[in-house]
Formats: sequence, structure tokens, C-alpha cells
Amino acid sequence: MSSRLIRIHKDRRQLELYEGNVLLRRFPIAVGKASTPTPVGRFSIAEKRLDPGGVFGSRWLGLSKPGYGIHGTSDPSSIGKAISKGCIRMYNYHVEELFRNVEVGTPVIIEP
Repeated sequence: MSSRLIRIHKDRRQLELYEGNVLLRRFPIAVGKASTPTPVGRFSIAEKRLDPGGVFGSRWLGLSKPGYGIHGTSDPSSIGKAISKGCIRMYNYHVEELFRNVEVGTPVIIEP
């Protein structure tokens, strides 16, 4: 069983990957806009999909909150902004790295 954890800081627009208490990697992200905010709370990775297509880029990591996930993007210029419909967007090459390093069940903490 992995002790990996994903921590998302909406205000800093950063996603961090931990192994126990050790920070392994930090990535820039895009988050939800004011009218469709990214939810705050404790979730987990509920599903992983390769090549979901369209605006979801090359990978989809669906959260335990239905309709929300961490995914790639067809619009790399959106990274660093509050622009999505509530999901967490990453550069495709970053979400591919994250996808390889987490399992279904990995905890995800989203902070304001």
C-alpha cells in the first residue's frame, strides 16, 4: 500500500505529491473560476483514464467527488489561472507523470 498523498493549494495554484511527509514533486495547475469553483476538502482518486480526449488532455484522474478530477489540458495557456469548471488542470506532460505515480485510492486534499 502506497503512502502517497496529493495536496492541492488553490490559492497558489499548485499541486504537491508526497510520499509520507516527504514532498516528491510540485506542479503548477489551473483551478475553477469563481462561478464554478474547485471544491475544498478530502477526496481520493476514484478512477484513472488514459487519453480521455478533448479538453481533458492526455490523462484523467477522477476524484471521489463525482464530476471532478485532475486532468491534462488542450489549452496549456490556462495553467496558473482560475479558469476551469471546477477541475484541476495540469500540463499534459505533468499529468502523465502524476498518473504514473499514483494509484486509485490515493488521498487528495484540496485547500483554499
